[in-house]
Amino acid sequence: MEKKMSVRVAAAQIAPDLTSREKTLARVLDAIREAATKGAELIVFPETFVPWYPYFSFVLPPVLSGKEHVRLYEEAVTVPSAATDAVSAAAREHGIVVALGVNERDHGSLYNAQLLFDADGTLLLKRRKITPTFHERMIWGQGDASGLKVVDSAVGRLGALACWEHYNPLARYALMAQHEDIHIAQFPGSMVGPIFADQMEVTIRHHALESGCFVVNATGWLTDEQIASIAPDAGLQKALRGGCMTAIISPEGKHVVPPLTEGEGILIADLDMSLIVKRKRMMDSVGHYARPELLHLVMDGRATAPMVTTTQPSLPTAEARTLSDGEYDTSADRDSDQRIAVLRSPAR
Repeated sequence: MEKKMSVRVAAAQIAPDLTSREKTLARVLDAIREAATKGAELIVFPETFVPWYPYFSFVLPPVLSGKEHVRLYEEAVTVPSAATDAVSAAAREHGIVVALGVNERDHGSLYNAQLLFDADGTLLLKRRKITPTFHERMIWGQGDASGLKVVDSAVGRLGALACWEHYNPLARYALMAQHEDIHIAQFPGSMVGPIFADQMEVTIRHHALESGCFVVNATGWLTDEQIASIAPDAGLQKALRGGCMTAIISPEGKHVVPPLTEGEGILIADLDMSLIVKRKRMMDSVGHYARPELLHLVMDGRATAPMVTTTQPSLPTAEARTLSDGEYDTSADRDSDQRIAVLRSPAR
């Protein structure tokens, strides 16, 4: 695929509908349509935007959060489903790449998932946040490294991380080593206050500089009415304000357009892709500036599973386990010490 020299991107800072997955999804489809009419080739939505980020878990004690947690299960997204089909169809209709954060339901667990749809509607990537942060651990399960990959799209090579995954330097390096052109960053927004927005800005600007890529970051927005519905206690409501930094950053660590820190809106910017080479000519963290013989990353990219089936014998025969010099080979004993349960079928 020939590399594009200019890409128009969009970052959406909009409010979810806290009552319904379908109503939030309608807002997503409207934003896709609006961005596409403005010529955007990529649009990024906030973290777990569909059906909504679990703000309740940040302000309510666990003993009081059960009802909202169950409701999140009921409104969460399965992949694939009618909800993902609708986003895929919109991406295809408008010829736009879509990065959408969802609460993914997989049977009895929820996950913080990032979905990347190509401009033809193909689901390029579904990845799960590898470590939910603080209160989020009561809500979501853990992802694995199988989703730490960069994918080719109509707008270039895309990588994605959610929120404080950006504080995991090895997770970021895994994407850098795969040469992302545009990094997708997603945060919840409307939390913690201005300090969260300040920290977020430092984080995404640093990643752009270190990776030599563009960063498109989207954060969510809550209205005063929504904040009151989540936290009737006025003393807790301040915890659900501020913390918005929807921004588009160049490989030189600069804002391409002024960031959006309050209210709803969609940022639009044209990315000059030649700036990637301009930055990496000076400093390529995974190329001429790296020292892999001294420091390198080893990543286990296998997908984890609670059960694996096999048709192999549980243990090799005695003859097979005896080495040529008559000593006993204990490697099979070591190999059998695994972290996951293995269901073994009888040998045929």
